[in-house]
Amino acid sequence: MRRRLLSGLMTGLTAGCLGLSCSPATNDEFTTGQGTFTIATVVKLEGDAWFERMRVGVERFREETGHESFQQGPPRADAALQIQLIEDLIAQRVDAICVVPFSVEALEPVLRKARRMGIVVVSHEASNQVNADVVIEAFDNHVYGAHLMDHLARYMGEEGEFAVFVGGLTSKSHNEWIDGALARQKDVYPGLELVTERIEDYDNQNLAYEKTKELLTTYPNLRGIQGSASTTAAGAGLAVEEKGLQGKVMVVGTGLVAQCHQFLQSDSVKLISFWDPADAGYVMNRIAVMLLEGAKLTDGTDLGAVGYEKIRQDPQKPNLFYGSAWVDVTKENMDDFSF
Repeated sequence: MRRRLLSGLMTGLTAGCLGLSCSPATNDEFTTGQGTFTIATVVKLEGDAWFERMRVGVERFREETGHESFQQGPPRADAALQIQLIEDLIAQRVDAICVVPFSVEALEPVLRKARRMGIVVVSHEASNQVNADVVIEAFDNHVYGAHLMDHLARYMGEEGEFAVFVGGLTSKSHNEWIDGALARQKDVYPGLELVTERIEDYDNQNLAYEKTKELLTTYPNLRGIQGSASTTAAGAGLAVEEKGLQGKVMVVGTGLVAQCHQFLQSDSVKLISFWDPADAGYVMNRIAVMLLEGAKLTDGTDLGAVGYEKIRQDPQKPNLFYGSAWVDVTKENMDDFSF
């Protein structure tokens, strides 16, 4: 493991990298021959299909660059378990931590500690993260949520009862998606009616399945579900399929074809959207190396992955950057995304 510059110098370099006066980085700037770094990617939970796909990107980055990049996560979606993992990584003195927080707020103290120790922090799905050198989002979360609502409303014929799921009430990106969805519904689709508060499924497909069955019993006129966690659409789709409600209850949400193929085929899930988590893992690691090497990150930087060719800096939050990386998948095009 090659250690970084002193933390004070690194902080100055990072601050300079975030200024709008910086010019876009070229691919040559990502590898400057300064040696290898140890970069840990901490995800919400181990073994989930979404994060196993993210591991592909982390490993691709390691293979392409020679940096010591690896991924780990807790056995269940739990902020306390993520904190313990990060504490262990701080003790190991890794060079950078890339993290997908289960709870942004809960992780702030331990990420602040990491940065004070001179460890670079890059966050994803965490647009309000304060203690991160850079937050990289695949897209503007409110716009994405509104986009999913447009699809749900279309499938529902713009009328009827619907429900929304989040992984947890502390999952920042999930709740921003639903904020955007509900704002769009109120502005554009007055014929839709939300039947209950946001339902938490803790990124657990079985829990999404059980809670969907309860919904279908409690609200027999339910006609739509918008999910957030990558496991929700598959869990809800299974409940819809078992009850033979295809074409009567419309399910849309974030997910992967690997999870939802059966339910897209049977129309139990109408549409999933996602960004490739492998690309997200790849670009988080790439940003970490850029910052460690003193390279520049600003409007227009190309991070070398689809949807991140020209990232945009948030005008109000200088450490927050957006890509344009979502894709929509139905049964008609799902075979194009069968990773």
